Amino acid sequence: MPSSPSVVLHDLTFAWPDGTVALDHLTAAFGRGRTGLVGRNGAGKSTLVRLVTGQLHPTAGSVTTTGAVDHLPQRLATGADDTVADLLGIRPSRTALRAILAGDGTPEHFAAVGDDWDLEERAAAAMSAIGLGLDPQDTGDGDVLDRPVRTLSGGQAVLVAVSGIRLRGRPIAFLDEPTNNLDRRARSLLLDIVDDWSGTLVVVSHDRELLEHVDEVAELRAGAMTVFGGSFSAFEEHLAVQQAAVEREVRVAEQRHRTEKRQRVEAETKIARRARAGEKAGRSMPKILANEQRKKAQETAGRLRAGSADDEAAALAIKREAETRLRDDESIHVTLPDPAVPTSRRIATITVRGRETIVQGPERIAVTGDNGVGKSTLLDQLVGLPAAREHPLPGTSATPHVDRIAYLPQRKDTLDDTATVLDNVRRDAPHVPPAEVRNRLARFLVRGDTVDRPVGTLSGGERFRVALASLVLADPPPQLLVLDEPTNDLDLTSVDQLVDALLAYRGALVVVSHDETFLDRLDLTHRLELRGDPLEFSGSAPPP
Repeated sequence: MPSSPSVVLHDLTFAWPDGTVALDHLTAAFGRGRTGLVGRNGAGKSTLVRLVTGQLHPTAGSVTTTGAVDHLPQRLATGADDTVADLLGIRPSRTALRAILAGDGTPEHFAAVGDDWDLEERAAAAMSAIGLGLDPQDTGDGDVLDRPVRTLSGGQAVLVAVSGIRLRGRPIAFLDEPTNNLDRRARSLLLDIVDDWSGTLVVVSHDRELLEHVDEVAELRAGAMTVFGGSFSAFEEHLAVQQAAVEREVRVAEQRHRTEKRQRVEAETKIARRARAGEKAGRSMPKILANEQRKKAQETAGRLRAGSADDEAAALAIKREAETRLRDDESIHVTLPDPAVPTSRRIATITVRGRETIVQGPERIAVTGDNGVGKSTLLDQLVGLPAAREHPLPGTSATPHVDRIAYLPQRKDTLDDTATVLDNVRRDAPHVPPAEVRNRLARFLVRGDTVDRPVGTLSGGERFRVALASLVLADPPPQLLVLDEPTNDLDLTSVDQLVDALLAYRGALVVVSHDETFLDRLDLTHRLELRGDPLEFSGSAPPP
């Protein structure tokens, strides 16, 4: 791999308008090839990406790149009327190309097209490669490039956006959590795309499988970035060996500190004994001789005390330095409220193709299926969103029988980006005092000035924690919790905390996820699998 880096960060510092420092004097570089950028939620990964792509500007320091940079954000910003062509980023060139073919040869159109005369053919081929052919909503020979983005699933939209980055062909690309919302087939397609990527690619992810397809791992932690050549599993093995060595250093340092502390105590005891013996002997000596003896004893005691104190301080310093290299990262603490739902309480009825499922009592139900089959739409129907009522999923119905429902959608768009974290959370808990809200947000690692920042400035992981905190603090607590891809953007420790909280939750749970490891840990009551077109139902259901 060439030694010259593609992205250089020099003394990079960034602080939000409220003074919160996200990155502080960071100096690092991304090499050519494929890099996995990892780190705990809130470490500053998404902020760093936005600095490299020019969406944010450094407070101090600089970012230097060897070419143009493209970017897949955590949350795709699309309009209500956007099409696949918009998501691919080719609408201007495509419009100019069609104008030229229609006889409008203005220079602006030729400039917009450039050398991309086969743009539509390449775009159509890219869509075919990810399983998007003709628009299924058209009765004729509709063009997939004109298909509305709103008809795509979250996973399909991600694959289209990644395909657009490849079509544009910029030399440097950043993909922020690209496996969010992807089913198994879509994940396989994305991994093939990553394996075949030419140019510099930086993937921000917590996805272990994806991180096995990179050439190096860059970890952002405590304001510094370290780079390890190899896959994520090799990085974890290296880290485990390193931490085991540090733990041994800490144990040795602790033992030495205890020894030096004991020796200092013994030295003080010896000094005290000598002082008493000298005092006793001095009573039978001439005064001038006794004073001289006392002076020498004090000098000796002083040297002994100083030496013992210095040895103990040195041992303590070594211990503390070793402890700084131990990883003891904070994690969120999720405690879901107890709605005390009795086992006999009917919570909801979900019907798919004539097959009825009753959600009853504190049951945990997973809705699974491929991208685009309608899982999120089914959840929207369950919680009664207006768009789902106007355009329901054919052959399905979802009716809640309780009023207290909490919904965490896939896009986390229940939050107001312009309002502060505190205002968003208090919207669902208006009777909880602000000080108490702040205390509870601290359990989600949202604290200090972050509580007063607009939600739109948060990373994906921070945004999830705020959305989850809104559910947890809801007053009264929800009887039905509906989660759509809740592990998106979460680091592994936070996923562990979420699983523990859901297992202890005494309300009903309906969850959509492609994360099979996560679902396997939830001790599900049953699953509803949606599949096929037209929609079919399969899976285990509770007895009537």
